[in-house]
Amino acid sequence: MTKVNRDTVALDYQVEGPADGAPVVFGNALGTTRAIWDQVIANLPGGLRIIRYDARGHGQSDAPDGPYSMGQLIRDAETVCDAANVRDAMFVGLSVGGMVAQGLAVKRPDLIRALVLSNTAAKIGNPKLWQDRIDTVTAKGLPALSDTVLQRWFGRSFYGTPAMQPWRKMLEDTPVAGYTGTCAAIAGTDFYTPTSGLRIPTLGIAGSEDGSTPADLVRETVDLIPGSRFVLMRRVGHLPCVEDPQTYAAHLVDFMKGTGHV
Repeated sequence: MTKVNRDTVALDYQVEGPADGAPVVFGNALGTTRAIWDQVIANLPGGLRIIRYDARGHGQSDAPDGPYSMGQLIRDAETVCDAANVRDAMFVGLSVGGMVAQGLAVKRPDLIRALVLSNTAAKIGNPKLWQDRIDTVTAKGLPALSDTVLQRWFGRSFYGTPAMQPWRKMLEDTPVAGYTGTCAAIAGTDFYTPTSGLRIPTLGIAGSEDGSTPADLVRETVDLIPGSRFVLMRRVGHLPCVEDPQTYAAHLVDFMKGTGHV
């Protein structure tokens, strides 16, 4: 694990695997850390070069006061990729991480040769939805919202089980400034036009019980990119990488092989 600074904000990231391995970058969801990928990575083949980072306001990265912009989040990802000497990577972005992936692929095509857009969209929600969430978290803290969020994150068979509790803690431990700042970035983002101009291999992944980015919304975004593929994972919600990491990893491996990334 190491840190890189961008505009006085320290971003915490880690690189695993050989220097000459095929690079795979992971971008996380709102209210999560890079730990959501632990079990997925454990099920990937050896020899890959894995780059993970905590977004600003999350995990071990700094949490400056918000609001944040999507442009800032994209520049943060760009800074991490440059610090890790990434080129021609596969970028796996989940939720807001998928929005960052779309923006970075448009801005820096040298960095990304293939996209995995997981449980995400070109536009998520509307400004009022996000402002209401910002107001609730600012006034009452994340525990006031956590049950509602967790019901969207997880399928019926996972929600409420002991296995869910570490993820509740992760969410509730997110700094308020980081959570609300990122909400503001999502609220101001509409990537339908730029994403429709992308011409790179793309895989969309959705969860059948996702209450945040329903499968039809994910498919609508993925369909903007000619030649893209789409898979629906059953009995999982917004974080299929947590609920069913083996199947999730298998989809990534199939896509890597199909695109010649491995």
